[in-house]
Amino acid sequence: MRIGIDFDNTIVCYDQVFHKVALEQGLIPADLPATKERVRDHLRATGREPAWTAMQGHVYGERMADVDPFPGALAFFRACRERDIAVFVISHKTRTPYAGPPHDLHAAALGWMDDHGFFDPERLGLTREHVFLEPTKRDKLLRIGAQQCTHFIDDLPEFLAEAEFPASARRIHFAPRGGGDPRFDPAAGWDEIAARLLGA
Repeated sequence: MRIGIDFDNTIVCYDQVFHKVALEQGLIPADLPATKERVRDHLRATGREPAWTAMQGHVYGERMADVDPFPGALAFFRACRERDIAVFVISHKTRTPYAGPPHDLHAAALGWMDDHGFFDPERLGLTREHVFLEPTKRDKLLRIGAQQCTHFIDDLPEFLAEAEFPASARRIHFAPRGGGDPRFDPAAGWDEIAARLLGA
């Protein structure tokens, strides 16, 4: 078994931080539900798409230290290490944001992983050689194939549906708020994925 996992919105949960930043910037009402999607939809509906684009760069760069993993994500990596199962983090992530200050988004993501014990052999035991932050979606697709992933976990069904998606990889749609795509073995959380793949 060789498991590939997306990073943003699959390992990392941005909901609270996007909501907090949007409130700090006076862009949303305080009673807006605290999810990334509701913040995005509100800004788009009120004609503030540029603010949304700039906010993404700010959160993915300067505010990464405030972000939490999804419940059960770290335990899944730990369980894979204990079972000697190869795991790869394969994500589409540009080096710098599309708008705003030129934060190094790769360095921010790797720093977050370091802070959460991903590269500590006594904790999660992942190596940096198993982390691929690809500049384009096509590079991400090619990397999944190159690493010979037998399973791939992602929050975007449209990515899992790509024509170039490696046929050999079982696709799992990570859908923590429900509405999982039935084409792609949907799972509502990391405990469910662990039970399904590891029997844990």
